[in-house]
Amino acid sequence: MTTTFSLRRLPVALLLAGAIAVSGMSVARAQQEISPEHLAAARSYVDMTDGAAVYENELIEIGLNTMRVLVQQDPALTDPVIEAIDAAYAEYLERKSELYNQFARIYAMRFTQEELEEILVFYNGEVGQKLLANNPGINQDLQIVLGVWRNNTESEFLARVRAILREEGYSV
Repeated sequence: MTTTFSLRRLPVALLLAGAIAVSGMSVARAQQEISPEHLAAARSYVDMTDGAAVYENELIEIGLNTMRVLVQQDPALTDPVIEAIDAAYAEYLERKSELYNQFARIYAMRFTQEELEEILVFYNGEVGQKLLANNPGINQDLQIVLGVWRNNTESEFLARVRAILREEGYSV
């Protein structure tokens, strides 16, 4: 049964591998063709839409995970670990542009400079500014709804898979 499953999925896997290869070629080609002005427009969009402070929040999460690992290994190091994390956090804050430039490149690969400029005009307008101001709260609400949906769906999905297996004669 596993062999049939894999063989049925082989054409899809090959198609996916080809799409990834073509995508990789597009990425390489787009990286060579993006003008500084085009990239600057994309970077403006990235900066403008970062109401959630993505970089800073990721750094905080990384710091907390680092603290969990190190303090679990030696709880006596809690205070020095916190101080070291604070120092590393300050160093990494200065490197935000590295990541955001990569984000900008992704937008520049998908939108022309003219399209990005139109997007910026929208976000600088009244409705765009309202959207930017409300995005953090909207995203938080979306995460709550997604979490509830996921919890409900995981239970239902597991129950449904078990029912299908029982219908096929498996004991689960």
